[in-house]
Amino acid sequence: SQIEGYMGSLYHHFTANVAKARKKSAKEVEDIINTLQIREGGDAVKLGMIDGLKYSDEVEAEVKRKAGIGEKDKLNLVGLGKYKYANAKVSTSENKIAVIYCTGDIVGGKSADGTMGSETICEGIRKVREDNNFKALVLRISSPGGSALASDIIWREIVLTKKVKPVVVSMGDVAASGGYFIAAPADVIVAQPNTITGSIGVFGLLMNARELIENKLGLKVETVKFGEFADLGMPDRALSTSEREIIQHTIDKIYNDFIKRVADGRKLTVEQVDSIAQGRVWSGLDAKKIGLVDEFGGLDRAIDIAVAKAKLEDFRVVNLPEQKDPLQEIISSLSGGAQSWFMKRQLGHNYHWIQEIQEITRYQGIQARMDYNLRIE
Repeated sequence: SQIEGYMGSLYHHFTANVAKARKKSAKEVEDIINTLQIREGGDAVKLGMIDGLKYSDEVEAEVKRKAGIGEKDKLNLVGLGKYKYANAKVSTSENKIAVIYCTGDIVGGKSADGTMGSETICEGIRKVREDNNFKALVLRISSPGGSALASDIIWREIVLTKKVKPVVVSMGDVAASGGYFIAAPADVIVAQPNTITGSIGVFGLLMNARELIENKLGLKVETVKFGEFADLGMPDRALSTSEREIIQHTIDKIYNDFIKRVADGRKLTVEQVDSIAQGRVWSGLDAKKIGLVDEFGGLDRAIDIAVAKAKLEDFRVVNLPEQKDPLQEIISSLSGGAQSWFMKRQLGHNYHWIQEIQEITRYQGIQARMDYNLRIE
């Protein structure tokens, strides 16, 4: 029912926006979908869901006509990335707004291979806090969470920074569990209606590989230890009752800290947060209704809010962490990057399954992360 809840929220948001754009009612759009009225391009034209059917050369000719370009002249196309900044003015202001990109699984140490390393992120946050030219901090969070300890370390740096300058969060596709943990103390949280967020919960993952070791590999493990719990968590046996109680106590403690910090950051009671926590995932639409999100918008909106809170008239945006030297990027791409490229090329759509298996093997300690991966297609 939880999955139906947030998927339904995303679906209704999608149909409502399509209906508005095509000047139809939401019910009309849902009827078209549910009865599969569009089975070929012509059906979409008749129903008013698209404006026409054209080959690429016909589309190019129409663009030339609308742009006032001669039929035989070359059409100079500009990519979206360049178009966005085509008319942007380069500011030389000493007032800086920092945008720190918190992307990927949250892990300890340095960021690498699509992960968000607590050491790397904390260095960036401290730099913003200690440099008086930085007037506000914007965190762009796109993460399903990860290490509870690493999340807590990042949370601390954000809390310290909030005491001296505004902190605004911009949520991407997913900002859940540990990703929400680090967002909670911000002054303002901005999300998209279809952002997946919440998942306020923690879990521990331990492997019992006894049957694999003994029955499949034919190995016999003998353990010599000093101290009753010296081998707690070893994969050659199941946990005892007392060991389960110890681990459960740790998980409960981290979860209670989690909901307390969300309550403090969002100005809610612990009971209110607990009622919407328990690992439950929300769409951005529903998250706003229950107080986990303040307003809708993208990164630009978050920057505007940060500027207003810092009371700035002129400013420039600085993205952190700073980009690597181009030569370092090339060297990096010749090793791990090249290997990933070839794997993606060979495995195609199945590459993400390999990635997920690799990620699971890297889990260490108690996790504040979504306990499943969501792929919306």
